[in-house]
Amino acid sequence: MPVSADSGPAERVGSLDEPARRHAAGLMRVNHVGEVCAQALYHGQAAGAVDPALRSFFLESAAEEGDHLAWTRQRLDELQDRPSLLNPAWYAGAYVLGLMAARAGDARSLGFTVETERQVEEHLASHMDRLPDADAESRAIVAAMKKDEIAHGQAARRLGAEDLPAPVKWAMRLAARVMTTAAYRI
Repeated sequence: MPVSADSGPAERVGSLDEPARRHAAGLMRVNHVGEVCAQALYHGQAAGAVDPALRSFFLESAAEEGDHLAWTRQRLDELQDRPSLLNPAWYAGAYVLGLMAARAGDARSLGFTVETERQVEEHLASHMDRLPDADAESRAIVAAMKKDEIAHGQAARRLGAEDLPAPVKWAMRLAARVMTTAAYRI
């Protein structure tokens, strides 16, 4: 199925019962928050990047993530639900993290991207398992996003990403767990 910024991978609204609709909406709200954070991380990394080519990479990645932001917002609308009420806080926190990653140096900043995208890929795979079977529309969005996230991680690795220390990866996972738990409902 072709994916465009205009329509996204979801082409129609499925018929879901109310509990399935609420669950799908909660998962798509989490995905929308993830895209808000992706925008912020990439913008923060771009702001702190010294190398113009690296700054360009982060800005291009943010633009590509903009499609995901639009798709998840559109799907929330179709599911008759709303984005997270905490989106301004999510953006601000993620922007600071992106700026901090950039200040750690190019290789570490790219390593932060690789680890972020790896964790997002795992998260999206878990959503494929958790989305209602009847929600082909949300599944199409998640599948398209997962493909793009893998590509971003691979590109960062090719640009010279350095593996992050285990405690940093653990802290990132913990922060993601807090965000996803809160975003599902708020």
